[in-house]
Amino acid sequence: MTQYPTLHMIIDGEKVSGGGRRTFSVVNPATAETIGELPLAEAADLDRALETAEKGFAIWRKSSPQERSAVLQGAADLLVQRQDDIAHIASMEQGKPVAEARIEVMMSVNLFKFYAGEVFRLYGRELVRPAGTRSTVRHEPVGPVAAFAPWNFPIGNCGRKLGAPIAAGCSVIMKAAEETPGSALAVVQCLLDAGLPKEVAQAVFGVPDEVSRHLLASPITRKLSFTGSTVVGKHLMKLAADNMLRTTMELGGHGPVLVFDDVDVDHVLDVAVPGKTRNCGQVCVSPTRFIVQEDVFERFRDGFIARMEATKVGNGQEEGTQMGPMANPRRPEAMDRLIGNAKEKGAKLGTGGERIGNQGYFYAPTVLSEVPLDADIMSEEPFGPVALINPYRGEEEMIAEANRLPYALAAYSWTNDYQRQHRLADQIEAGMVGINSHMIGAADSPFGGVKWSGHGSEDGPEGVLACMVTKAVHEG
Repeated sequence: MTQYPTLHMIIDGEKVSGGGRRTFSVVNPATAETIGELPLAEAADLDRALETAEKGFAIWRKSSPQERSAVLQGAADLLVQRQDDIAHIASMEQGKPVAEARIEVMMSVNLFKFYAGEVFRLYGRELVRPAGTRSTVRHEPVGPVAAFAPWNFPIGNCGRKLGAPIAAGCSVIMKAAEETPGSALAVVQCLLDAGLPKEVAQAVFGVPDEVSRHLLASPITRKLSFTGSTVVGKHLMKLAADNMLRTTMELGGHGPVLVFDDVDVDHVLDVAVPGKTRNCGQVCVSPTRFIVQEDVFERFRDGFIARMEATKVGNGQEEGTQMGPMANPRRPEAMDRLIGNAKEKGAKLGTGGERIGNQGYFYAPTVLSEVPLDADIMSEEPFGPVALINPYRGEEEMIAEANRLPYALAAYSWTNDYQRQHRLADQIEAGMVGINSHMIGAADSPFGGVKWSGHGSEDGPEGVLACMVTKAVHEG
């Protein structure tokens, strides 16, 4: 059985802890018991991390593609070797089933492997010019990156935050979530053990507002990469504006799912329900608003309820668990508030809507139907195991509902009408659209949203280029 690790920060290759620093108690959400004490950075720690990152950028920007590729490939290999231990750590501190955490390790593995090849494809171009002159366009690393990773995917999000800057030739200071530090430290350690210079990647934790203000105010920092809520993202963008930092912002969503009456309803349910309960619904691209054509509405709703009630909820460490607890006490409180408001507004509760047991942060898989649009949950991301299922007459009003909110991260649709598939691809406003599929993420594909769901992309070639600046050089 994997033991939860002793916690620390990593600054200039040193495991930093103690020294009278403030600490944060890391809790197992399945039991609500403290499993670790995490040291929090003071201003001096952040200054040291910044100074080290500045040195790291001077080193790493000169690295060859071969060097960067070797580190990323080596880290991927180490993640595979350590997959089981890292998955158990993530399950202990975040709550998700170990089986899901193992898949998440492979998410970082695949990303590192892709970037190990992408470093050889960071092409510039030469422009056509008269003889005796030369004009070229080149891509260069932007500089030290301040990267903020959330708790919902403590392995995969950290892989994203670290992989792209390292592939681009940048240094990075990562502040992962204080609730899930063990996973983040494990990913950083794989990179260091694979030969990444100790100056290139730093891992700090602290009071979020203190850390963000300190790192973003420094002239050393040249880019902000953030994954989290829209509210916090807007706040960080204002801080980043003072130093004109480049930004990649992957913010909140409220995933619409359009289900038309020409589909195999049972097949859609077999995909949609596990997609909803995945990570207890704490997924920025989680399918949430089910916009169902009225002819199949009742079959779809009743089938969804039956499958949600059959979902095995339990400790993520236990074999056969399909859905673990919510990650922290804030999430069940938010669920109670949003579901209660929806019921007051007239929504019908099909199943769930309550906490499970008296230990940990378990919440029952929930289905609400015929939810009025003025219910808070129809406009506020629930970030939990709740499906909102409403009937609609036809395509035009279904698309209108999908595009109603300012959030536009991921959207899904199910239809066998080939021409409709093309119309949906054109008309749905989202950074990512899944048509007859919920698989919208891959190492070689850009991941990101539009409108209030952010801007810029992670993953794919776009993820590396987001950590680079474009320079035009004209020679006479």
